[in-house]
Amino acid sequence: MTRRTRKRLAGGLALTGASAAAAYIAFRPRLLNWGATPAEMAAVLPGDDRVNDPPYVSTRAITIQARPEHVWPWLVQMGYRRGGLYSYDWLDRLFGYLDRPSAEEVLPEFQALRVGDRIPLGRGPSWPVAELVPQRALVIEPLAGVVTWAFSLIPLAEHATRLVTRVRMRLEPSLSSRLAMTVMDPAAFVMTRKMLLGIRRRAEALSLRASSSRPRPFARP
Repeated sequence: MTRRTRKRLAGGLALTGASAAAAYIAFRPRLLNWGATPAEMAAVLPGDDRVNDPPYVSTRAITIQARPEHVWPWLVQMGYRRGGLYSYDWLDRLFGYLDRPSAEEVLPEFQALRVGDRIPLGRGPSWPVAELVPQRALVIEPLAGVVTWAFSLIPLAEHATRLVTRVRMRLEPSLSSRLAMTVMDPAAFVMTRKMLLGIRRRAEALSLRASSSRPRPFARP
């Protein structure tokens, strides 16, 4: 390889790296705040006060055509050998977070979640439940004062709910932390987006079953 060729190759790699970095910077807000409105990103959510001034905040959201009572059961039964995570099960099973597909039915034995309980995650560390308001908010705190993950249910109409999730994380101001986040951001986006879609599908199906089983008013001839 000649000196000129090496220079051209180095220049091409530098240009490719710069382009990739620019694309990541441009699209990162979309990764961090998929589905969330500006008002939701600015809103104070349950659990926010547990991690002060974090450099990393992600707010993602989805609209579900179901009441909070049909969304809530899927949240409280999350976990290993429980309801699962409703995301890409094959990936969660590959990494040992789950050992079976995520549930398609509400599991009554896992509906009594309380503050202080721990949601198991297979090989991963369990998630302590820090705050819980039935049919309104669930806050897990994997590392006290360092990381929180909140799920908030906001009724929109008689048969619609906004599910808003927020991760707040305090990071060390180091290059290694920044590099780690460039890898974690896309992965977290992919898995969380799939989780929200999975919860929506299950909640809307549950709502449909509930409405179809409701007795209809008697129609006069």
